[in-house]
Amino acid sequence: MLRQPRARGDLTLSARWRGGRSRIGQLRQQGSFKALFPHGTGPALRAVFLNTGGGVTGGDRFTLRAEAETGAALSLTSQAAERIYRAQPGEVGRVATTLTVGAGASLHWLPQETIVFDGAALERRLSADVAETGTLLAVEPLIFGRAAMRERVHDARIEDRWRIRRGGRLVFADTLRMAGDLDALLRRPGVADGAGAMASVLLVRPDAGDMAMRLRDAIGGQGACSAIRDGVLFARIVAEDGFALRQSLIPAIRLLTGGDLPRPWML
Repeated sequence: MLRQPRARGDLTLSARWRGGRSRIGQLRQQGSFKALFPHGTGPALRAVFLNTGGGVTGGDRFTLRAEAETGAALSLTSQAAERIYRAQPGEVGRVATTLTVGAGASLHWLPQETIVFDGAALERRLSADVAETGTLLAVEPLIFGRAAMRERVHDARIEDRWRIRRGGRLVFADTLRMAGDLDALLRRPGVADGAGAMASVLLVRPDAGDMAMRLRDAIGGQGACSAIRDGVLFARIVAEDGFALRQSLIPAIRLLTGGDLPRPWML
C-alpha cells in the first residue's frame, strides 16, 4: 500500500504595536500552514490560520510560533475544525505551538475544535512564555468522533502537553494522554462520564483569579475551574458532543475576552 506524502507546515507570526494599533511585525509561512487577516475594527491584530492539507495524519509535522510584542494584542483562531485522521501503524502526527506574550501585551489562542477520528495518532505541544504584565487566553476543544455520524473512537492515541511560563517561571503544566479504546475510556465516571467532547481553558493575567466565580457560572455544570495560583486560572469543560460543548464554551470565551468571538466561530 502506497502511503501519502507527509504534510508539513510552518507558520511564524508576530503582532507589533505601531501607529495606534497592532499590526503584523513578522510573518513567515511555509508548506500547508497559511495565515489570513480578515478586516476588522479595534486595536488587536486578528489572524486566521488554516491547514491547506485538510487535516493531520501520521507522519505530518506542523509548527506554529506566535508572539504579541510589547503592548500589542493578537487574536488567533483556525478557519475551521481540525481533523485528526487515521494514521499508518507506527506513525504519529505532531503539532507544536509556541506562544510568546510581551509586557503589557495580550494573546488569545482560540482555535476551533480538533476532531479525533478512529485510528488517529497525535502528539501536540503547546508552550508559552508570558511576561508578568502580559495576558494569555488559551482554549483547546477536543471532539472524539462526530456525534451526528454516530462515530465512535475505539482505537486512537492522543497526547496533549501544555507548559506555560510566566516571568520565566513554570506556572502551569498539564499532560493529557489517552490511548486505546477512547470510547470506553471516556465512559468511565472518573474520566468523562460518557462525554464525547471536552475543552481546556487557561487564563494567565494578573487578575485571573478574580474571574473564577464568573467562569464557573458561565460553564454551569459542564466542568470545573480553579485559580491554580496568583495570575493563573484553568478550567476543563466536558459535554455530550461538540454542539453541547459550544453552549458552555462560547459564553466562557466571551467572558474572558471581554468581547465578541472570532468571526470563524460564528459561521
